[in-house]
Amino acid sequence: MTTSSSTQNSSESHNNTTACIIGSGLGGLECARILASQGCCVTVLERQRQPGGCMQSYRRGDFDLDTGMHYVGGLAQGQTLHDAFEKLNLLHLPWVRLDSDGFDIITIGKRTFHLAEGYHNFVDTLTRAFPSERKALEKYVDTMILSNGNDPKTARQLMETNAWDWLNETFDDPLLVNVLSGSSMKLELRKESLPLFTFMHCNSSYIESAWRLRGSGSLIAQSLINDIEAMGGKVVCNAEVVELKETNGCITEAICQDGRRYAADTFISDIHPAAACSLVKESQKIRRVFRRRMTEQSNTFGMFTVSLVLKPRKLRYFNHNHYVYRNADVWDFYLKDGPVGGEMISCRVPDDAKVSSDGRLIDNDLWAEQIDLLTPMTWNEVEQWADTTVGHRTASYKAFKARKTKECIQLAETVLPGLSEAIESVYTSSPLTYRDYTLTPHGSAFGMRKDSHNALMTEISIRTPVPNLLLTGQSIILHGLQGVTMTAFETTRNITVK
Repeated sequence: MTTSSSTQNSSESHNNTTACIIGSGLGGLECARILASQGCCVTVLERQRQPGGCMQSYRRGDFDLDTGMHYVGGLAQGQTLHDAFEKLNLLHLPWVRLDSDGFDIITIGKRTFHLAEGYHNFVDTLTRAFPSERKALEKYVDTMILSNGNDPKTARQLMETNAWDWLNETFDDPLLVNVLSGSSMKLELRKESLPLFTFMHCNSSYIESAWRLRGSGSLIAQSLINDIEAMGGKVVCNAEVVELKETNGCITEAICQDGRRYAADTFISDIHPAAACSLVKESQKIRRVFRRRMTEQSNTFGMFTVSLVLKPRKLRYFNHNHYVYRNADVWDFYLKDGPVGGEMISCRVPDDAKVSSDGRLIDNDLWAEQIDLLTPMTWNEVEQWADTTVGHRTASYKAFKARKTKECIQLAETVLPGLSEAIESVYTSSPLTYRDYTLTPHGSAFGMRKDSHNALMTEISIRTPVPNLLLTGQSIILHGLQGVTMTAFETTRNITVK
């Protein structure tokens, strides 16, 4: 890493920063990269020793294991994320395009379905399995395309429409509702609250085209950091901000735990909004009702991740994601008792994979090296260990993780025969892990929960009552890599660079 770690005297004041960004997750780094390219002098402050948030990876032996990044959609020319990633200089990374005839494969019980690339192919492929549902599928993709538009009225209508209700009113076959929802572990499926806008927006870009990195998600973070520093910015690790000092109604300094102070004209928080509010200890602008709204709003569920390092040449690489469910209960299996009922299986692109200029694999005779198994996990499952920290968990927690790990592997083995014998080593993380590393309440995987029945109240503005304190990250507009990127551009549009 080429990040900066300051060892300067704690009483030193840094007064030449125009924008100070709290947190080096994807949104914070993207904001810093955008502002730096506009000539703004930026400093990013990160409490951990490694930047990147959920884009960072951790090393075990010879392998880098991901924490949050598994795939992304819409990177081809003219698609949803292409222009944004071009502006962020992220298209040069070693992207690999997933299989066009089934970038996501959904297995529910004993039936398997393919989600194909391209809206027309998507409809045609699923129509073969559900011939009476073509018109409904066409309506589905038309609504997806609408969700990607720039019409605020349409966006508002979709935010106020409940996704579960709309899907069941649109489709006659409940199995198709489960199939269409089956790849949605990149958001929180919740019958009572999930807005249709969130559901559509978080799924649509993958149908345009789906991509993995050949390498870990930290490549994204490192590319952004390299550009930030090349433009004169700083990314400072081991710099935990404990206070945002307000003077005369504006934030004037970020004060770190070790006493370092960073002055700036503008401050951007890339941490959870409740945590950001808690940093402003005394304020003329932030009223009690605003603080209460940030702290009392509910958060999405967390994730349990099993990272598997495989023995050489034991399991073939598969260029898609596989979502596996025991039963047709995709929307609420994680709330039921019993063994793990659903998970996402993601395979890391092998290091020796050869890729064409358009991102296609040249050689399909590849062996898997790493596989991640991900399943939703509510806070209730780990709450009894909430007072413990990383490296200091109890034996009962370790036993709980071991049981969950076994269940995940057993479920994965229903579509990957021989997986158990192929495993070299196993590493796991839970919502407790994410809470400790990111300070996200309850280890939430997708930030604050949006509610179709209370859209205005659960919509978080980029602007705060303090005029020079802005918010970014997945709690604001949309979660996921695309949502965070959109939010970063929107956040920086609210800043005038002198």
